[in-house]
Amino acid sequence: VAAAVITLVVMVVNWLLAHWWVLLVALVLAVLAGVGWLYNRQQQARWDAVRAHGLRYALSELDALHHAKFEEAVRDLMRRDGCRDAQRVGGGGDLGADVKATDPLGRRWVIQCKHRRHGARGSAVGTPDLQVLNGTARPVHGADVAVIVTNGRVTAPAVTFAKQQRLHVVDRQTLAMWASGSRPLWELLRAVPPPRRPSSLS
Repeated sequence: VAAAVITLVVMVVNWLLAHWWVLLVALVLAVLAGVGWLYNRQQQARWDAVRAHGLRYALSELDALHHAKFEEAVRDLMRRDGCRDAQRVGGGGDLGADVKATDPLGRRWVIQCKHRRHGARGSAVGTPDLQVLNGTARPVHGADVAVIVTNGRVTAPAVTFAKQQRLHVVDRQTLAMWASGSRPLWELLRAVPPPRRPSSLS
């Protein structure tokens, strides 16, 4: 048995010496896997720390952000409130979704962000913006809760349209309450769909 084992080891070593590139590929894959694992651990630790310390934004901070950073801030607020899978998907071809998340009660959130550099003095979010969200949030992205978030104003016709289509509007005032860390977003909005699954928060 010992002789057979030694023979097998010698054969494997000789094969690897002849095919050294296999070792190189295996080493590269192992390094990438290790880096990915370490990155995921660091990200998890980061968000655990964020939730523990309570992420908060003032409206002045949100107003000063670039629109892409505003989307990231909305994503971070969703993560703060327990949506571990929250991700920013905004960009070219996003089909009306800037942030997607699943809350602790199992509901799928699709959020469109409308940042106004001048805050309440900027252009108001109107019905066309809501129409884009309404057309894609549920049929394309599978939303249970479709939301538009802005640091600016929302026109009255847009608010009416949102109510008719079961969309949710987070205007400047609601955003201020949410960003201050008072309550998670689903506690600040009316007529949010019921939970998909029971949890410690239900």
